[in-house]
Amino acid sequence: MSDTRSSIKSTSTGTTAAKATSGAKYDGFDEEERDAMKERAAELKRSARRGARSAKADGEADVLAKIAEMTDTDRVLAERIHAIVKEHAPGLAPKTWYGMPAYAKDGKVVCFFQSAQKFKSRYATLGFSDLAGLDEGSMWATSYALTELTAADETRIAALIAQAAG
Repeated sequence: MSDTRSSIKSTSTGTTAAKATSGAKYDGFDEEERDAMKERAAELKRSARRGARSAKADGEADVLAKIAEMTDTDRVLAERIHAIVKEHAPGLAPKTWYGMPAYAKDGKVVCFFQSAQKFKSRYATLGFSDLAGLDEGSMWATSYALTELTAADETRIAALIAQAAG
């Protein structure tokens, strides 16, 4: 076994993993990642409480509320993405996913918008899950960096969203 892997030791209460022996310090999740996980837990609780109520209507309200919280640049991009999804893939249900606007098919996220501010990035991201089926040969993009949207960008996004909605 390599010395960079964790070792296992036995104790009187059972088996526990010892610290990695590589000397590398593990800082854990950063603040933004912890916040996203907390938001996801809250989303799951809300979803369970809502039960059979109109998830699409509630999801849309949640998405619009998240978009409204964004900084100006991110908000403009998210509003355009939301409008494109509604127009070109009305069958996708809006919902929040780790605190981000997302769009789902049969309850599973197909695409999402991640604001630049959320993870202190220099660009926002439009991402697609494997369910989007954007397969193109043996290699294809599953996320796109966004700084602004031109008419050509919106046309390309509309085609991707329509393909993802299947």
